[in-house]
Amino acid sequence: MSQPASRPLKVFHADDSPLIRERVASLLDSSLMAVVGHAQTPQYAIEGILAMHPDVVVLDVQLEGGSGLQVLRAVRRIAPDIAFVVFSNHSDPAYRKRYIDEGAQAFLDKSTEFDQLARAVTQASPALTH
Repeated sequence: MSQPASRPLKVFHADDSPLIRERVASLLDSSLMAVVGHAQTPQYAIEGILAMHPDVVVLDVQLEGGSGLQVLRAVRRIAPDIAFVVFSNHSDPAYRKRYIDEGAQAFLDKSTEFDQLARAVTQASPALTH
């Protein structure tokens, strides 16, 4: 299945690390995907996601001043059509289960699954399921 040529997949990235945000943007920015926004705090992430209405959010568990779970819950209540891929170093089974149970489409470990992020984002996209 491939992304329609009409527009790139819109991705928002919420992570408290500037280095990770830069690496993810360079990995995902392509003709098929565009990082349309990023944030490092839950409040800015929620505001940015709701303003940009991306296809997929790449979300870290640990954000500055809060957690990704706050973002996931708030956005899913208002915009349940936005997909989430959790991308974190906090990848033990309890975190994975909680985020998947809350509606995330995928959960990847930054340290061992970085190379799988683009595929996970593409697979999570609701734009590709229609």
